[in-house]
Amino acid sequence: MVFALDVGNTNIKCGVFINGELVNSWRMSTDMDRTADEYGITIVSIFKHIDLDPAEVRGIIISSVIPSINYTLEHLCGIYFHIKPLFVSPGIKTGMNLKYDNPKELGADRIVNAIAAYKTYGGPCIVVDFGTATTYGAISANGDFLGGCISPGLKISTEALTRSAAKLPRVELIKPECVICKNTVNAMQAGIIYGYVGQVDFIIKRMKKELGSDALVVATGGLSSLMAAETKAINEVNSLLTLKGLYYIYEKNSALEKGDAS
Repeated sequence: MVFALDVGNTNIKCGVFINGELVNSWRMSTDMDRTADEYGITIVSIFKHIDLDPAEVRGIIISSVIPSINYTLEHLCGIYFHIKPLFVSPGIKTGMNLKYDNPKELGADRIVNAIAAYKTYGGPCIVVDFGTATTYGAISANGDFLGGCISPGLKISTEALTRSAAKLPRVELIKPECVICKNTVNAMQAGIIYGYVGQVDFIIKRMKKELGSDALVVATGGLSSLMAAETKAINEVNSLLTLKGLYYIYEKNSALEKGDAS
């Protein structure tokens, strides 16, 4: 059994793999104030709730965009699983050539998503992760990560608008049926959601132009289904992409430790 954790700015996505199959997954809030014991007790309770034995976990892999939380997570893995986790960090073997000016700057989640997308769909492909930030990554036909871009996430954009404009209220991310709206709430919803769709369409179109070929576009992250319903630019939605990428990386590094370079 392999336990995978993808630590984002808002949520921690967790997944349990048995014989290469993702058998269960869940999300927890990312909370910098929680201790290793608080995280550990929560995770062990979830394992028991879904009828899995934490003692059967043979390996743990973590990708994190919050370096300051890593010690807490490493500590909980030692206390509650008696395992030293593998972190997606510089030096880990990914099997992917990173065509980035400084690969150490590249977020672990972007690497993991790129690997999973290429393993699942082949290349060329484009991965769009709708999280706290929205990240775009381009993968070549032969599996190289070519780079991409980062934009403020949909929720961040919404919060910035309501925080900076005194008369604008907080709104739910629900799409109205039109963009010529007759009240402030619908007008904001239309501008936020359809405006974001326009950004997605343009960036994907520009990335395909720079790639010089068509490419399959895969969306992941919490708002991927909402965006995919409004644009034809997205071909696939895969909410489990990051967790599957973590498993691929874990298995590759485990094989290398055992002396199997294949």
